[in-house]
Amino acid sequence: MPADILSSRLRLVALRLEALQALRCFAYQEASGHLGWVLTPEFRDSLGERFLAMQLELVQEHPERHAWCVRAMVRRQDGLVVGHTGFHGPPETIGRAEIGYHVFVANRGFGYATEACRALVDWARDQGHPKVFACVSPSNAPSLAVVARLGFKRSAVQSTAMSDEEELFEVSE
Repeated sequence: MPADILSSRLRLVALRLEALQALRCFAYQEASGHLGWVLTPEFRDSLGERFLAMQLELVQEHPERHAWCVRAMVRRQDGLVVGHTGFHGPPETIGRAEIGYHVFVANRGFGYATEACRALVDWARDQGHPKVFACVSPSNAPSLAVVARLGFKRSAVQSTAMSDEEELFEVSE
C-alpha cells in the first residue's frame, strides 16, 4: 500500500484494491471494513462509475503506481472521511501529474480542498514532477478559488471524456 500523504489536518489515504472493488459493487460496509473508516454512498457517488472503473483498472494493471490514484481525505483528529482527492492516474499513463478533489457538502468551507491539493502538489514535486495540473469547470467557483489560492494559472480549455468543457490549470516550481 502506498504511504499516506500528510498535511496538518488530513491524511490522504490510497484506497486498497479490495475497497475499490467493493465500492464498484455498492458494498459500502465491505469497503469501509477494508479501510478502517466509514465510506458513505456520497463517497462512491461523487467518484462516479467511469472514474471508479478507471481507477480500479489502473491499480490492477499498475500496482507499483498505486500512489498516483484516488485517495480518501481523512481528518486526522477523528478519522472522519471529509472527501476524496488524488491524481487521475500515473503521469506516464495519463500524460501529466493531474490532481482532482471533492469535499463532501457537510465539510465544505473549512479549507480541506486547498490543504489536500497543496499536499498533493508538494508530493508530486518530491516525485520529480515540477508541473502539476488541475481541470476545473468554468462554473465551479469554489474549485476555481482553490486553484487560484495555490498559484495555478489557466493554460487551456479542453473537453474530456469525463465531462464537458473544462479549464486546464497548471502550477510549476
